[in-house]
Amino acid sequence: MIQQAQGILREQFGYESFRTGQEEVIGKLLQGEDTLAIMPTGGGKSLCYQIPALMFHGITIVVSPLISLMKDQVDALQAAGIGATFINSSLSLRETNERLNLIRSGSGDIKLLYIAPERLEAAGFKALLEEVEVSLFAIDEAHCISQWGHDFRPSYLRLCEHLNEMGNRPLVVALTATATSAVADDISELLGIRQENIVKTGFSRDNLGFQVVKGQDKDRFLMDYVKRNETISGIVYAATRKEVERLEALFVKEGVKAAKYHAGLSDAEREDAQEAFLYDDISVIVATNAFGMGIDKSNVRFVIHYNLPRNMEAYYQEAGRAGRDGLSSDCILLFSPQDSHLQHYLIEQSELSDERKENEFRKLRDMTGYGYTEICLQKYIVQYFGETREDCGKCSNCLDTREAADVTIEAQQVFSCVKRMGERFGKVLIAKVLTGSADQKVKQWRFDSLSTYGLMKNRSQKDVLQLIDYLAAEKFLAAAEGQFPSLHLTEKAVSVLRGELPVMRKAAREAQRITANVDAGLFELLREARRELASRDHVPPYIIFSDESLREMCRYLPQTEAEMLQIKGIGTVKLEKYGGVFLQILQNEKMNQ
Repeated sequence: MIQQAQGILREQFGYESFRTGQEEVIGKLLQGEDTLAIMPTGGGKSLCYQIPALMFHGITIVVSPLISLMKDQVDALQAAGIGATFINSSLSLRETNERLNLIRSGSGDIKLLYIAPERLEAAGFKALLEEVEVSLFAIDEAHCISQWGHDFRPSYLRLCEHLNEMGNRPLVVALTATATSAVADDISELLGIRQENIVKTGFSRDNLGFQVVKGQDKDRFLMDYVKRNETISGIVYAATRKEVERLEALFVKEGVKAAKYHAGLSDAEREDAQEAFLYDDISVIVATNAFGMGIDKSNVRFVIHYNLPRNMEAYYQEAGRAGRDGLSSDCILLFSPQDSHLQHYLIEQSELSDERKENEFRKLRDMTGYGYTEICLQKYIVQYFGETREDCGKCSNCLDTREAADVTIEAQQVFSCVKRMGERFGKVLIAKVLTGSADQKVKQWRFDSLSTYGLMKNRSQKDVLQLIDYLAAEKFLAAAEGQFPSLHLTEKAVSVLRGELPVMRKAAREAQRITANVDAGLFELLREARRELASRDHVPPYIIFSDESLREMCRYLPQTEAEMLQIKGIGTVKLEKYGGVFLQILQNEKMNQ
């Protein structure tokens, strides 16, 4: 059966071989095993259920959290000649009934049906599921099931109940890009998926260049970077609606084609912004985290976070929207220590339970550590998710060749102070003691009598706090649980105090410009042809052909239909629909060489 799956991969989707993990997930499903797939954004999760859906007799139900995601997926499938549709609140009652009747007819025209989790609570839809054969139930963004995940949704948790209520429970596949081991265990337990059927392909994204930019004017850096890369698509994330409004206005003033997206806009305004971005009518979209879950735009070349996200899961999911086509892309965090104070405040003011708040504070500390660490940024990320890897060699930390300064003495002063304060207090009070503050709390605890009091009086509290954060990021200091955690020494810090281990620290590095390695003129001709076809067919350009496909065309200059089929992402259906236009351009290019 896996040979049949490979044939579908080649004929329908235009790929010669499976990506890591895809064949394993598909193989388990074809053997009738419920499966959990944990694969990075851009790792090809969708094919893990789309190919089995075409092989199974009945329909496949795909649970998806956002309307935009459903439309994206369905557009792409229909462009490849595959029967797919969605039912959500964007449809009229007549349109919904037409689609339900088509599925109910059993004609086989529809193989995949995309729905929101809330749809399963409608009595009419439950009745439909009893009438038709549901072979596979795919749960996308499955981390939403777990209350320990970063985006828990009660409607997702109820999926488990709905599945168990179905008279003939279908095969289940759950898929996510961001699940720690604890979240993965929670998902598998709730859905009854056996441990041996959890497929993890690793969290590394080798085509992404992660960068942390510190100590710079954020606005100036952002404008310079975007103007240097004005011909490519990118997302800029900001923490608040007000910041999104300000940055979008700044882009427009500077002549950058940009739009804004946040929950305070009307549905029509958000849809217009998203459509403009998907269709390459604008190059930059400025958004809060309300934008992007499941957005399948493959040619996003950069994702810039203007503010610190709340946790690593959210950051990696948002940053992972860059480079879904496998091409080199930038993921830049404009790091400012005060951003963590905003996120801390937002958690504090939320209506979460005390237990969940404590979990969120811990996640925020790990996210803040990312801004301070000097180890490989990819390594930091995958370690957070419980894995290991070698240095990536391309992140801002790996590329920073400047010599590190020896800060062993300063580190020893911090560690000594933490120890003398009984390892019972947080970083703010520690910094006040070290800088010789006359704060009432310092006097109340008589810390002004400690030998470490005022050891760093020639430095600002801000500098000392940043040093403490750096030492925590490098695992010299560990934090207890809670909103205002106390710090204690790790074994690494003890080794430093004994003089057995030095502490080195260096500054961050400025982000670099993306460079292309194909004929820019030919690539632009192909992009323009793609844009015209997309406008004609009312679909986003990347659904015609991805940037990766266009770059391969530039590189290999295929001259025949047979040669076009060797280009990644081109199957027989797309070749028939679109191939002629691109072949003509490529043949002309060859003649002019």
